[in-house]
Amino acid sequence: MTSTTTHTPLTTELRDAALAALGRLGATAPEASTDGDLAVVSPLSGQPLLHVRRDGAAEATAAVDRAAEAFTTWRSVPAPVRGQVIKRLGELLTEHKTDLAELVTIEAGKVTSEALGEVQEMIDICDFAVGLSRQVGGRTMPSERPGHRLMETWHPMGVVGVISAFNFPVAVWSWNTAVALVCGDTVVWKPSEKTLLSAVGASALLDRALAEAGFPAGVSQLLLGDLEAGEALVADTRVALVSATGSERMGQQVAPVVAARGGRYLLELGGNNAAIVAPSADLDLAVRGAVFSAAGTAGQRCTSLRRLIVHESVADEVVARLAKVYSDLPVGDPRAGGTLVGPLVDAGARDRMLAAIDEAVAAGGTLVVGGTAVTVLGAEDAAYVHPAIVRMATQADVVKRETFAPILYVLTYSELSEAIALHNDVPQGLSSAIFTMDVREAETFMSEAGSDCGIVNVNIGTSGAEIGGAFGGEKSTGGGRESGSDAWKQYMRRATNTVNYSTELPLAQGVNFG
Repeated sequence: MTSTTTHTPLTTELRDAALAALGRLGATAPEASTDGDLAVVSPLSGQPLLHVRRDGAAEATAAVDRAAEAFTTWRSVPAPVRGQVIKRLGELLTEHKTDLAELVTIEAGKVTSEALGEVQEMIDICDFAVGLSRQVGGRTMPSERPGHRLMETWHPMGVVGVISAFNFPVAVWSWNTAVALVCGDTVVWKPSEKTLLSAVGASALLDRALAEAGFPAGVSQLLLGDLEAGEALVADTRVALVSATGSERMGQQVAPVVAARGGRYLLELGGNNAAIVAPSADLDLAVRGAVFSAAGTAGQRCTSLRRLIVHESVADEVVARLAKVYSDLPVGDPRAGGTLVGPLVDAGARDRMLAAIDEAVAAGGTLVVGGTAVTVLGAEDAAYVHPAIVRMATQADVVKRETFAPILYVLTYSELSEAIALHNDVPQGLSSAIFTMDVREAETFMSEAGSDCGIVNVNIGTSGAEIGGAFGGEKSTGGGRESGSDAWKQYMRRATNTVNYSTELPLAQGVNFG
């Protein structure tokens, strides 16, 4: 492998561990040709581990070529047979759970338990998709004409382009891919350029499952590229559906391009998530839920808790409890036992966090705890921070923007209607929660007069979703749905069929045409 950089013993250790994990997964990193290719940087050290091949527009077109060709065969494979490939993928993920999780930790900075949890999500969606492979289908409806059958059938769409983000480097791909494949689509995946090795490892397992079943590798394609490859994938008219996870700005760029060519898009974008703490809340439950949702994954989940809206009667107690927990949160090497908060993905994320805190304080906020950078393992180039709590008098502009870092803004309210208004007064609409023991408050929050988000929880935090439920949000979050429930419909096209098994030709609505 060329263009390798090893600045420190830590960088060398991480590089060797990543390559060893890839080897156990049956994969190798594509060799770089020049220093202009993509650098694999670990947030644990902040330094490049190695460089890999950069795929551009030409490679994207070639990948779609292969996927489109494979689709002509894959779409005709019986869905339960396609499901067996996903079943095998789930078995391989179970066998290599720790290997893939190790790559996720090295590239995304997740603590070990969260990295293992991400791979478990992949295993769970495989289980879901295997069951789905025997259930995908339409329905029969009553026809108004005698001797006729009116029904729906569902068919594969074609090539599905998946663009995923660094914070869930493999799970989001699996949500899309497991469902798309059992639906009969083929997939081209462009992962975040920040988590390339995790993608290589995950793809190797699917390639193995396909090969063992005698299917071509063209069913699943991997693009290791940056903006150029992504733009080519989005613009290709043969890509029937683009499923893109990332920032609101990215979604605003993707949607018009896909819509202009008549394609479909599934967007999972920003989430400025809030939780309401009512006066009747179990405060132990609320504090635990808030800490995990706000500080877990170093605040780098799309479902991370950004805003806590607390009733004025319990606000001081809640803030005091949170501050005590935050002051003791173990920040450090995510591979070490006991660490709960690993690094931010890069120095830019740290700088944006610190700038947002300064802006919040300038807008009248008070920094309660955290918000400082810390050096771990002597890695001066890494971006470790103490999660921050900022108490705000009003929902200033900085609070309405999502900062992808562990900042928790605390606001207060007096009436539930005020809390819901604060909650909904942001552009994003992904995940939400209320902590209350009052059934009326809970039901109101879940009603049409309550949260305007795609995920609405009671007595549980905003982060952490189960595979069985459709995942996604409203407003600038994009409106897409992935994973469970009937999200599979986004990966298929629907046809309405009418069958006349009579000897007559009655027309609909009683029309008489002579």
